[in-house]
Amino acid sequence: MYVKGTNGMELFRSLLFSEIEQTEWEWSKKKYQPFKTTSRNSGLQNKAGKTKTRRTGKKAEDISISINELKEIFLKLFSGKDQNGKEINTQRRGYLFEEFLKKLFLNEGIEVTEPFKIVGEQIDGSIKYDGEHYIIEAKWHDKWSASDSLYQFAAKVEGKMYGRGVFISVNGFSPDSVQALTTGKALRTILVDGGDLVPITEGMYTLREMLDNKIKAAQTMGRIYVDSTNLADK
Repeated sequence: MYVKGTNGMELFRSLLFSEIEQTEWEWSKKKYQPFKTTSRNSGLQNKAGKTKTRRTGKKAEDISISINELKEIFLKLFSGKDQNGKEINTQRRGYLFEEFLKKLFLNEGIEVTEPFKIVGEQIDGSIKYDGEHYIIEAKWHDKWSASDSLYQFAAKVEGKMYGRGVFISVNGFSPDSVQALTTGKALRTILVDGGDLVPITEGMYTLREMLDNKIKAAQTMGRIYVDSTNLADK
């Protein structure tokens, strides 16, 4: 169980390994039961019981998924499997991670765009949050995201009108890269890691609350990589 105020990344790894071992044992015994907790956005269903859809720029999309279904997807990705339990390679896992994040945003009613390309750039997607547009970068690396990835993303953000960005890297960011990105520069990007996502899938707080805390830390304290539960530097 996630404990508020503990080290996000260390607990992220220990929690996921524990959850994966337990879940895989249940699957092997064929006793797996869906988690009981319902989605925080169960109110997205109308009075007739029909699931609402939300437009993402191209077509209406079904957003009926519980937070515990998202947790199951996240755990399988961490164990290197897709939603059906099939082994996947690194490239496939990265793509499915982007899909997981898209569902996570939509589950809380946050507008999402599809990945797109402009001259010389590939954008993983963008969200509209609290009246502002943020471009998104999502990485599932087996180690910290290094400076070059952050610099490339920062350049994408800075090249946009009032650009803002959210860089999500499951295994976090190296201290040197974070320092290099913030020293003497305008802060336009907030950083999110797996330790920030676990409490959301555990129902400890919402994605919106996590984003609010991250944005608050960046805007009021000049810190872009903090624990979203207590705003302490990572």
